[in-house]
Amino acid sequence: MSTSKVVRERIWSKLRDVAKPDTRFHLNFAEVIPDFDGSEQAVDKIVETEAYQKSEFAFITPDNCLADLRRRMIEDGKTFVMSTYGIYRGFLLLEPSMVPDGAALYASWLDGMEHFGRPITLEEIAKRGRFDYMVTGASAVSMNGVRFGKGHGFFDLEWGMFTDLGLVDETTPVVAVVHDVQVVAEMLQPSETDILVDQIMTPTRVLDVGRRAKRPSGVKWPLLDPKQIEETPPLQELQRIQGLA
Repeated sequence: MSTSKVVRERIWSKLRDVAKPDTRFHLNFAEVIPDFDGSEQAVDKIVETEAYQKSEFAFITPDNCLADLRRRMIEDGKTFVMSTYGIYRGFLLLEPSMVPDGAALYASWLDGMEHFGRPITLEEIAKRGRFDYMVTGASAVSMNGVRFGKGHGFFDLEWGMFTDLGLVDETTPVVAVVHDVQVVAEMLQPSETDILVDQIMTPTRVLDVGRRAKRPSGVKWPLLDPKQIEETPPLQELQRIQGLA
């Protein structure tokens, strides 16, 4: 059994005690990164950072534990891009002006994002310029910044697309929001596609990672199944941009 699978299964057993069930997937952690008790306190810690205060354009994953962050960003007048579930329908853009007064909470939920946000292509994102930072949930994250998602590699894929377009790089702050039970005390060895995070925010702690390894760059096309490319419109768009299709 792979290290990542062992870590996930160990964490998932602890996560059941603090996770909030998803409306569609309940506690199926292979399909959803859940919200958890205290996620708002973890978000408070992000909002207090200088990187957040100075940011104007960010990428936020659709994880349930980040709903409160999306709400805060709308209320603070910050624009962000979010991927749709499985990236099957690409990315959504949400600018605060798209959300009526009093609707920030609904807009922060996935159904609300679909209602108020609008689809945005990679080419459109690239015209807006670099992301100031990225925030993601995780199934687990190690003290040295190795992040594990649900096991599908979506965040790694998004990172690959964004690096290919110059939207993010080694200097881009990447923050993981997790419950304390999701922090792995061991130092883990990243794979060739693992995205190392710079900070881990939990309800009780701010952990600065101090990365010692570089993040990967670019989409690893040989590692992708043709069916995944077929089902992911941004990958097809990137192939056209790069002259691969």
